[in-house]
Amino acid sequence: MLTLNLINEKDFDEYFKQAIIGYAKEKVASSNWTKEEALERAEKEFTYLLPNGEKTENHYIYSILKGNQKVGVIWLGQASPQRKTEGYIYDFVIFDEFQGKGYGKEAMREIDQKAKEIGMNRMELHVFGHNKIARLLYEKIGYEITNIIMAKSI
Repeated sequence: MLTLNLINEKDFDEYFKQAIIGYAKEKVASSNWTKEEALERAEKEFTYLLPNGEKTENHYIYSILKGNQKVGVIWLGQASPQRKTEGYIYDFVIFDEFQGKGYGKEAMREIDQKAKEIGMNRMELHVFGHNKIARLLYEKIGYEITNIIMAKSI
């Protein structure tokens, strides 16, 4: 069984650094940003969304634990101030060495429960088009495509 624990300041600092790197890589892989600008833009976005770090109001960043072992991180926030009952998964990662064990599906069930406890009744997330494994997981647990953005180089 997995548990979700809110991260502390020390864990947040490590998470913040790693998340920015991961997000920048995904934005480059999806051809949204150039490699040269990616880290700076990622840091700006994360700083904007989390101005008070792990204490930012209506944002909840959890360590995903299997016993005492940290297997991932998930960040739940309010979709927007106007949509207080809608949750948004801003980030979700199961570390590479723990993938393929069902932890992703279980963590998503746990985050749904946390969202309900704080008054949310709908969940949204973004998935990069090239991340087929994540898309399959989200579809299996009931997420449906609501928008598709397409692009091509010319």
